[in-house]
Amino acid sequence: MTTTALPASPARPQLRRRPRAPRARLAGIALRTPYWVLTGGLALVFVFPLIWAGVASVAPQPGSSQVDGWGLGNYATLMEYQAGLPQYLLNSTLVSTMTVLFTLVASVLGGYAFSRFKFPGRNVLFLLTLAILMVPYATLLIPLYVMLNAIGLQNTLVGLALVLTVFQLPFATFMMRISFDAVPRELDEAALVDGCSSFRALRTVLLPAVKPGIITVGLFAFLAAWNDFVAPLILISDSTKIPLPLAVANLRAQVMGIVDYGATEAGVVVMALPCVVLFLLLQRHYVRGFMSGALKG
Repeated sequence: MTTTALPASPARPQLRRRPRAPRARLAGIALRTPYWVLTGGLALVFVFPLIWAGVASVAPQPGSSQVDGWGLGNYATLMEYQAGLPQYLLNSTLVSTMTVLFTLVASVLGGYAFSRFKFPGRNVLFLLTLAILMVPYATLLIPLYVMLNAIGLQNTLVGLALVLTVFQLPFATFMMRISFDAVPRELDEAALVDGCSSFRALRTVLLPAVKPGIITVGLFAFLAAWNDFVAPLILISDSTKIPLPLAVANLRAQVMGIVDYGATEAGVVVMALPCVVLFLLLQRHYVRGFMSGALKG
């Protein structure tokens, strides 16, 4: 039995994508140019002060520790000021870390309760929590100072972290509630059907789902605690326990009211650097955390 070979089908010619017409490309560039100019101008406005501070901290300036040539004399002055830069950095790091931990624990539990549990007065209690945002910051510091003094936490880093946590909780609780609201209830309900407790469902199912919200709240709490000036000024009287912003302010007018601009700019750079690095590392989660409430439904 002989078989006849079928004729090979002709190869289909590959379709080539037409190059965009020069006019279309020029039109696209023309439409995007205002956006590039606007965003570039805004970026320059926000970045220029930091660049200027960095240059001024190493540039020669009369009346500073860096008079002849470019160098790190201003940073040396900052390093040796009173208790020393390492001590002030340690104080700021401890206060910021404790503030982040206290804020995350309280806001995650509070946001989970407001989002997933129904109890009498839930909405009223949530509105009262948000109402703290309308109270001026400075008006609460004196009552909190008296309370800390009564429980023995005045002039301590733990007491300062607790006060900073109080001011972060309204926004943090709001952020965590909308983050939990954006997660479908079917996820934790399935976990409860499988035998998980409410706390285990929160830990194993919901926390990974609201990770962007947690990072957003933690970053906000860190930035607020790291850069805060008024609360340490009122609550901390020991010069060895003050955080870095207060130390830089004291360094600014240490000699007969004469401002040491070089050392001040060095302090500004040291304070800004951790904030910039953290924001650049976490900006993707930061944006997703803010968008979590908008994506609900």
